Parts: sequence; structure tokens; C-alpha cells
Amino acid sequence: MPVLEVPNTALTTKTTQVQVWHLEMTSRQGDAAPSQCNDRAYTLQKTSAPLPELNRFLYVTVGGPWLWFMRLGWQWQDWHEWLSRPGVETWVAYQQATPVGYFELEQQPGGSAEIAYFGLVPEFIGKGLGRQLLEDAIDKAWCLADQRIWLHTCSFDHPSALPNYLARGFTVFKEEAFSMEVPTNGLQPWPNARKPMAMD
Repeated sequence: MPVLEVPNTALTTKTTQVQVWHLEMTSRQGDAAPSQCNDRAYTLQKTSAPLPELNRFLYVTVGGPWLWFMRLGWQWQDWHEWLSRPGVETWVAYQQATPVGYFELEQQPGGSAEIAYFGLVPEFIGKGLGRQLLEDAIDKAWCLADQRIWLHTCSFDHPSALPNYLARGFTVFKEEAFSMEVPTNGLQPWPNARKPMAMD
């Protein structure tokens, strides 16, 4: 069984309308200048080898409240194959030895890179780390791209997510809405770990 597997019995779903924003940045200019290393409230480290257990932990812990569920069905081999691909990077922010957030990057054809996943561990939201970590994600993504970096967010994300992306220099290039089956409550690393997030 994969680490932090969420039992299927814990996932009740309903059809919900989802709003998705696709954002891009085509220049390193503007408000996206990265914070100075000595100003960070954390240390930032790139993983040195594929470690599915670590990425699965980060995915569930960071994404649970925001209904990240697309990868919940991945087995260990799925994670390992993804993380072993050239151009896929995982960066983890630590305060001493405690992970406080992470981002995952994917280098793509045509000089692009995607910030595939980005976020903070719930206990560290609201402590002023989001802007700093996003600036670092932008900086590292530009090391993989020379034309554009991009990401997407949706109406399930933290209310500050879209404003944070726009304030850092991203612009919306596509917006869409569609219906999909989604969990009715926030996902958790184990049953009753956190108060369920109401979806109504």
C-alpha cells in the first residue's frame, strides 16, 4: 500500500462546477524578482533522487485541503516513473528539519516550464511564506525555461492563490469552467486528521 493512501471509503464525491485559470509569464521582468537567499524564512533544497514516498507525503499534506486528488490513485511505480523524468524537479522549503512547503517543476518542449504543484503545509499558511516561496518557484522555473513559465489554479484553491500569482507577474491566458466529480470534503493524510473543509 502506498504511503498515506487515502481509503476509497473516505472519498464521497459529487458533481461540481469548477473554474480553472491558466496563467503564464513570458518575461523575467517585473515584480517576479526572487527574494534574496538571506531573507528567506526557510531553507530551500532540491531533492537529489526520486523518492515517491516524499512526494506522496507532500502532495497529500499540502494539497489535501484544496482537493488535490488526481494523483491519489498513483502507485509507487507511477510516482517513481514521473519523478525520474528529465526536467522534473521537486524543491522543498524547510524550517530547520520541518518541511513547510514545496513546489514541483516540469520542463516542457518549446522553452517552457510548468509549476505543476505549489503550496504550503496547512500549519504554515498565513505566516507570510507564500509570496516568498512563489518567488523562488518562479526563479527556479526560469532556470528550466527561456520562453515562458506557466501554471494553473482553480476555484478550489486558497482564496489568495490567484491574487498571489497575478501580483508576481503572471497573466491569465485561458479560463474555463466545467463540471467534474470531486470529493465532498477536504482530503486528509489519515482519517480525522483535520476538520473537513465544507464544499457548499
